[in-house]
Amino acid sequence: MRRIRTPRRPILIVEMVILAAVYGIYSLIRNNVPDDQARAMANSVHVWSAEQSLNIDFELWLNHTVHAVEWLTVSVNYFYVFLHFVVTGAVLVWLFLKHPGRYRAARTVLAFTTALALFGYYLFPLAPPRLLPSGLFYDTVALHETVGALTSGDLQNLSNQYAAMPSMHAGWSMWCGIAIVMFARRRWVRTLGVLYPLATVLVITATANHYVLDAVGGWATLAAGFALQRLLHGRSVHAFTQHVPAVP
Repeated sequence: MRRIRTPRRPILIVEMVILAAVYGIYSLIRNNVPDDQARAMANSVHVWSAEQSLNIDFELWLNHTVHAVEWLTVSVNYFYVFLHFVVTGAVLVWLFLKHPGRYRAARTVLAFTTALALFGYYLFPLAPPRLLPSGLFYDTVALHETVGALTSGDLQNLSNQYAAMPSMHAGWSMWCGIAIVMFARRRWVRTLGVLYPLATVLVITATANHYVLDAVGGWATLAAGFALQRLLHGRSVHAFTQHVPAVP
């Protein structure tokens, strides 16, 4: 345990292997969760009803509003498909290069969060709004044939369409935002750190790929990831120094 809690300089090849292994195992398990369409649809109706009772059901209005403007629809589609990976990867690289003393703790939070999400996919299969049989929502990614999307077309068979709760788009983007706000020096960069997870919530709901409560589930999973990281390392990510301290 002492060795685990001692800050060490991350090694590029080791980190690449760890990240590839974590995401590979996550994808394998996520995409092999048995399809339970009936249960996923029932859960979707329950979540939609719960949001209506809480007056937070803005997904339908936002989906129809964005769909009415083609350039905006295309923009949010590609935001949804690509920035999830691009921004998360960029923040990991930034932490690795500029904050090596904090990188391993921050990466551990992300790994725990991603692993914990699998429990949600197994225990609570959820059809996203775009798959509701009522046809209330526009599947904007499919309608505009967004390149690289795993939610429509021939590629949809590569991804579990009912793994919506918790939303890792929301969880990962909030992880990025927290890391940027905590460690970035420039105010405008920290501002982007605040705006990015908020924009992500708007995008995942505008494209009808998630409910608002999916995002809440993603944030709750991230909070659990931070708690497990603190338990493992004995201190929070923020308590680590920017650079790895010299070993006497």
